[in-house]
Amino acid sequence: MLINSVPNANGDPIGAKVNQVAKPRLPNGGLGISGSLCRVEQLGAEAHAVDLFEAFSLDASGTLWTYLPQGPFQSVDEFSAWVQRVQGQEDPVFYAIIDARTNKAVGISSHLRVDPKASSIEIGWLTFSPLMQRKPIATEAMYLMMKNAFDLGYRRLEWKCNALNAPSIRAAGRLGLSFEGVFRQATIVKGHSRDTAWFSILDSEWPQVRSAIETWLASDNFNEEGNQKLRLSDLTSPLLQDSWPQITVNFGEQN
Repeated sequence: MLINSVPNANGDPIGAKVNQVAKPRLPNGGLGISGSLCRVEQLGAEAHAVDLFEAFSLDASGTLWTYLPQGPFQSVDEFSAWVQRVQGQEDPVFYAIIDARTNKAVGISSHLRVDPKASSIEIGWLTFSPLMQRKPIATEAMYLMMKNAFDLGYRRLEWKCNALNAPSIRAAGRLGLSFEGVFRQATIVKGHSRDTAWFSILDSEWPQVRSAIETWLASDNFNEEGNQKLRLSDLTSPLLQDSWPQITVNFGEQN
């Protein structure tokens, strides 16, 4: 990994000078962010709980909740109670992802670990129902979240996930985030040890990544059947700054 540095008065290498005029703004949970396929707005139980519970219930296998700290939920009342507990927070700031075609909530996202002093912010708590999984709406939702972070003035955007969560790892690479490493035994989730994989994208990298995602989302990248012509990973993989993890899963005896 190449680390940019400058010498200090003693000739020791230090990080490049940051001429930051103002701290980045805090994410506004009440601010709607719109695209052509979806909009991202502040999560609220009254507005979104019923739609989201119905959308999440389409996941008959239950794998939607495998790597998430919340869920599964057995009733709309139970799910609504969880939304009421997390809505309106400053960190994490929870959002509902609204399908522009149906005007119904189909997923959840958030900005968290918001640190204006360090100019760093994270995208997380991603909960995508089958109505948006592996579809352009999911990519656009993440594009809107990423764009919002850099428009607010942040220098660094983070993405973290369970190191065993292969779909989230693939999504991070597809969206142009670079792999930074694994924090071993970083936390405990639902009674199980979690190693956490870290990814990031910097403000200097965002213009090229943004262009790649916009190229992929363009209507002329899809044929009449809705199939993609260019794969997003083919557009973003040349932009990645680090080698990607080859994680070996050990299903042996667990402590």
